[in-house]
Amino acid sequence: MSAIPIADDVLDPAVEVLTLREVADRVGRPVSRVQQALRDHQLIAVRRRGELLVPAIFLTDNDEVVKGLPGTITLLVDSGYSPSEILRWLFTADESLPGTPIEALRGDRGREVKRRAQALAF
Repeated sequence: MSAIPIADDVLDPAVEVLTLREVADRVGRPVSRVQQALRDHQLIAVRRRGELLVPAIFLTDNDEVVKGLPGTITLLVDSGYSPSEILRWLFTADESLPGTPIEALRGDRGREVKRRAQALAF
């Protein structure tokens, strides 16, 4: 079993985060499935005070992973970006979106986010 990739805690302290148990409860899956989602680059976690945490914004109001997030993360991982770089990019404002890439994904603007992610790869 491979190790769970963990990003540096580059998040603003105000960003709401969830424990792996909380994510599992919200999506209705065991914690082991959340851990596998992290290994499969479907989600990204940070370590804070010794605990793995996932940004709450990665889940929808319907308790699902935001559509387009796993594909965007995978695209950037395949392009050589580290989990920390990906997390930083997802939470950095982009005037042309407008807002951050994660907000755009939540707002159903996934195509535009993926275009920008693909452009970063080159």
